[in-house]
Amino acid sequence: MTYSIVARDAETGEFGAAVQSHWFAAGDVCWAEPGVGAVATQALAEMSYGPLGLQRMREGLPSADALAELTAADEASEHRQVAMVDDEGRVAVHSGERCIRMFGDRTGAGFSVQANMMLNDTVWDAMHASFTSSKGDLAERLLLVLEAAEGEGGDVRGRQAARILVVRAEPSAKPWEDTIVDLRVDDHPTPLMELRRLLELKRAYDGLDSAEKLELAGDLEGAFREQAAALAAQPDSPEIAFWYALSLAGHGRADEAKRTIAIALRAHQGWEELLRRLAADGFLEMSSEALDDLLPPPSAAVGPPG
Repeated sequence: MTYSIVARDAETGEFGAAVQSHWFAAGDVCWAEPGVGAVATQALAEMSYGPLGLQRMREGLPSADALAELTAADEASEHRQVAMVDDEGRVAVHSGERCIRMFGDRTGAGFSVQANMMLNDTVWDAMHASFTSSKGDLAERLLLVLEAAEGEGGDVRGRQAARILVVRAEPSAKPWEDTIVDLRVDDHPTPLMELRRLLELKRAYDGLDSAEKLELAGDLEGAFREQAAALAAQPDSPEIAFWYALSLAGHGRADEAKRTIAIALRAHQGWEELLRRLAADGFLEMSSEALDDLLPPPSAAVGPPG
């Protein structure tokens, strides 16, 4: 009923897992933890394989030993499909002989792909080939694997939910920053298309975060480049346009700011109200003249499109 991948990026050491299935909130079946590894469980899914698999690997067991221990204690293991990758990139996979066909798996250096209840028995080979040959960051490669599976027909029932999860190689002093990507689509007619849209949107927002850090460090041109790239990637985003425009206005680039903020003002009247509140409450160092210059005159107020 599902196809998935677990992987450790050989260059960065990041861990990731990705899944798609015709099942609501199918993203619940994968886990990843910095410094430990990643797990995916499916078929007649036993959810304890995720937390317990990570626990065993955290305690120092290689993925193969962790998986063997769990399947040995599982009376229904013949109905399970489970994969793990540990902190050294060692992979282990179990496809029980009573999984619903078509089912199978393939492993490679630092990754495992697995699928069951597929329309065709070519799915896992296509997934393996995709990850082996793909370039880019781990999230991109995981999504390409899911798209390759869907290209071979995917789940015999169709599609409903998907998830991509990527965590850092090692835990940091800021655990809230250790998850790099966690995007999920719980119910959608084309979950992979939606997941692709969300990943591209996240990259644009990541650009805004980078811009803020650059601006605080005094690299204004670098900040503007990041913001411009974010808006170029998401040209209709009022959020990106609004904050980029404020940065431009705050550093004397009034004409660019006015053109940019118009994107937000066209989208929703609340952006104009927010701008006035920010100025009135002292969050913007902007004169009333500069504020008025950013806004269209009342007679030419920008309304919603259409």
